[in-house]
Amino acid sequence: MKYTLNDLLALMTMLRDKQYGCPWDQKQSFATIAPYTLEEAYEVMDAIVRGNRDDLKDELGDLLFQVVFHAQMASEENAFNFSDVIQTIVEKMLRRHPHVFPDGTFDSYASPNRLTEDEINAQWQIIKAQEKKAKGEHHQGLLDSVSNSVPVLTQAVKLQKKAATVGFDWSDTAPVFNKIREELDELEEAIQHLSKAEAEAELGDVLFAVSNLARHLSIAPEQALMQTNVKFRRRFAYIETQLREREVCLTDCTLQELDQLWDDAKASGL
Repeated sequence: MKYTLNDLLALMTMLRDKQYGCPWDQKQSFATIAPYTLEEAYEVMDAIVRGNRDDLKDELGDLLFQVVFHAQMASEENAFNFSDVIQTIVEKMLRRHPHVFPDGTFDSYASPNRLTEDEINAQWQIIKAQEKKAKGEHHQGLLDSVSNSVPVLTQAVKLQKKAATVGFDWSDTAPVFNKIREELDELEEAIQHLSKAEAEAELGDVLFAVSNLARHLSIAPEQALMQTNVKFRRRFAYIETQLREREVCLTDCTLQELDQLWDDAKASGL
């Protein structure tokens, strides 16, 4: 049987039904569900990094379920429903893509109005600012629109991008590398002679500088680190497999022996 979006919406309504629904689903709130929403978004990203399309299909379903869950709870409060979510996002995307839909409707789709990527990004920011103004949102500072709730590496890149719009940026990567080296030197100094709190602050500066390099290279730092995590898991699993075949315990190996196995995993393409 092929299920549809309407089936998913009906399922969610049943799960939340006060009389016959699931006790766990019944007691959830926006606050308790939010961590799961973030977790599912990361699992989507993980499936993409691993290149597993079957897992991606599964994780996208989990993420969609989160959207449906939030919409159902909002509907119970008479705040909005899933149809309102769809209406809002379609209107927003039509409005934010005037280079594709010149008059903000589907009917204007075929009109020739091509822009460069830089022009599109600039236009996007103008439209977002207009939307905020229309909502009565006024930010005192350039960086106030960057949410504190996004992952910190992504947040750092967003802050840097905002600052770059007014010229607070380097034109190439050479000074970024210099900044990273400078911050590493300061971190080393703090570790040797200063407090843990000061070392923590210096480590934060290093991470911020590295995220700046990622931005200059047009690389998402969260995704880059996730790829490295996947690689680390894969190579460490190789070490465990090799030792298991040799009937040797991990804790009985020296660091040099483990490093050699790591190099073997790397040489094998893992």
